[in-house]
Amino acid sequence: MTTTRIRLVGAHEIRIRLGGVSRQRVYQITSRADFPQPVADLAQGKVWSTDDVDRWIREHRPEPD
Repeated sequence: MTTTRIRLVGAHEIRIRLGGVSRQRVYQITSRADFPQPVADLAQGKVWSTDDVDRWIREHRPEPD
């Protein structure tokens, strides 16, 4: 039997991936129409696919040269 791991991130992990932006900024970003949809909305908050979030960051937040 093959086990598939689902990698998820919440708002805190997104803050870290974006370089420590504020909670308010994460809310603004995750509310954008072009941001990936959360895979679940839990009591503790929304969670997103790590792969989807990392892809969005690569496309919208390129590293400076």
